[in-house]
Amino acid sequence: MNVPNVLTTFRLLVIPIIMIMLTYTTPFINFITAVLFLIATLTDIVDGYIARKYNLVTNLGKILDPLADKLLVLTALIMLIPLDRIPAWMVVLIVLRETGITSLRAVAASEGIVISASSLGKHKNLFQVIATISLIMHHTYPIIKVKDVIITLDFHTSGLLVMLIAIFLTLWSGLDYFIKFYHEGSDK
Repeated sequence: MNVPNVLTTFRLLVIPIIMIMLTYTTPFINFITAVLFLIATLTDIVDGYIARKYNLVTNLGKILDPLADKLLVLTALIMLIPLDRIPAWMVVLIVLRETGITSLRAVAASEGIVISASSLGKHKNLFQVIATISLIMHHTYPIIKVKDVIITLDFHTSGLLVMLIAIFLTLWSGLDYFIKFYHEGSDK
């Protein structure tokens, strides 16, 4: 097993740990959970870079890498629903999009059509990760002290606002994949 696949496996192994940590709702544990989630998501960038730079792309990696990314984010979001940190409808839309695009890619691949990842999908993922980290942190934390005034940030509210942008990008990128599939399929 090469380094990129080890990093991907790490992402998969972190998922149950994050699930357990999300059952604790103290600001400190939430902060540690958000840091662990961030580290796990950053391994995606590192494993992709190493795989491409050193030509370590494997069939196992091609399957596990996107699966680990989706499972990490979706598991965290699902765990946040009963904590009232995210409305279920937002998570349902994300799950439907991910399931639909994964199915579409499988159908496309069976017809010899390759639908490459778009920049919309990458932006969608970035906003989902930022929103998820904010929603995991949830509480209001002091950010900076100016003179005698402590400036705070409400991570729950900011996470929901970022998630609205993520939902928009999620739906837009999903539609974009279906349009690409339609055009690629009609060219054959």
